[in-house]
Amino acid sequence: MKGRWGTDNTEGSAVVRLDKWLWAARFFKTRALAVEAIVGGKVQVNGTRAKRSKLIHAGDGVRVRKGPYEYQLTVRVAGERRGSAKQAALLYEESEESRLARERLVEQRRAAAKAFQATKGRPTKKERRDLDRLKRRY
Repeated sequence: MKGRWGTDNTEGSAVVRLDKWLWAARFFKTRALAVEAIVGGKVQVNGTRAKRSKLIHAGDGVRVRKGPYEYQLTVRVAGERRGSAKQAALLYEESEESRLARERLVEQRRAAAKAFQATKGRPTKKERRDLDRLKRRY
């Protein structure tokens, strides 16, 4: 039977709200940001869009899109207390495909940043005149 504070006393396993779990697992800095992501459709539980009050159990599948990155997680522990990053990493297990996809994306973004050569700034007066002459010809 589920108790008033979100624990299942018969099995000894905890259940917790999705927004609290995302905050405790350190995916979002505040619960308000977690709620914003959930409402915006960036979080799915077991393949379906969830509300912030959805109760999370151990073994649930959670997909989180945060910026360009996507995390596919399996809940290990439904903890609601925010601790250190090491403790937060114990709350979930990320799939190997998800981790590899994120690492590939990081490498692609690094390569794109290296390929982009920043210019020295605004064109000089001479360069502007040259550009104007070039544009007038065509």
